[in-house]
Amino acid sequence: MKPAARYREAGVDLRAAELAKAKISEVVAAARSDLALGGVGAFGGMVRLPPDIPDPVLVMSTDGVGTKVLVAARAGRHDTVGEDLVNHCVNDILVHGARPLAFLDYIATASVDPDTVASVVEGVARGCRAHDMTLAGGETAEMPDVYQEGVYDLAGTILGVVSEGEALHGDRIRVGDLLLGYESTGLHTNGYTLARHIVFERLGLDVDSTVPELDVSIADALLAPHRSYHAAVAPVLGRMHGLAHITGGGIPGNLVRPLPAGCVAAVDSSQWVVPPLFSFLQEAGGVERDEMLRVFNMGIGMIAMVPSDALAPVQDAARAAAVPTWVIGEVVRGGGAVPGVRID
Repeated sequence: MKPAARYREAGVDLRAAELAKAKISEVVAAARSDLALGGVGAFGGMVRLPPDIPDPVLVMSTDGVGTKVLVAARAGRHDTVGEDLVNHCVNDILVHGARPLAFLDYIATASVDPDTVASVVEGVARGCRAHDMTLAGGETAEMPDVYQEGVYDLAGTILGVVSEGEALHGDRIRVGDLLLGYESTGLHTNGYTLARHIVFERLGLDVDSTVPELDVSIADALLAPHRSYHAAVAPVLGRMHGLAHITGGGIPGNLVRPLPAGCVAAVDSSQWVVPPLFSFLQEAGGVERDEMLRVFNMGIGMIAMVPSDALAPVQDAARAAAVPTWVIGEVVRGGGAVPGVRID
């Protein structure tokens, strides 16, 4: 028996892995910015620092898309979760004022299906191209003893840059700043374990099912792409005092993160209409309001802390990027040194 046959018998198919690499290489080659260095397929990816940024500071973040991949696998749609991953990571460094430079993806699975992997990476590459960011490389790991057959995990690492004097840390946030909420496009990449339990287990629905509360299929509702706020926010970063990306932990778990000591973010939940998907999940799952707020974004994917005299241009930038916004509250003085969030 040849070594490759022994490895395949143990659960790893080298031929499939090589075919996947060949498909990926074509995709990666088309997702390189002018700052990229080196060749595709090298041991490490290289990217220059932009020459127009004084006192550059690198900003890095790693994240995944959670169990949204199980919905993608169930629906047989694999390209959107790759774009979700990029947009999530872009938003995570955007809150610090950073411009995206390079991205790395990691796909782990029980056995490599070349077409599935290529589809996932095509979504990653599409997200990178949309942000003029280099897809600098990645890794596909085949681990049959760790993962179940037919599923995969997806994670990514982003590298961005910001001028040190323009970086957002939350220290500029002041009492009286307005809270500007940016519309989400569904669940984004959080809360899928609970959503899947409600939809597939409690209700017995499948990805092609439809319900009266939603005007799209379950697959379309749950696989709606995680919105990138880069185009809406980047042109007016200098007018903002802080930003919060609303991911796992919802509004209360994320809005508190940039707040300085002694400040409370007072949110008025009547200022935006909660999208039907969240109302459907809450009613069908019997989920309490407090838990909904801590699991899901409830229709708000990003919140900016903006001085009142900058509100108009900030909203204009969002409008130009076709992202609806609402003034959903303000920063008020807290009763103690610890920052907090209050949602009415």
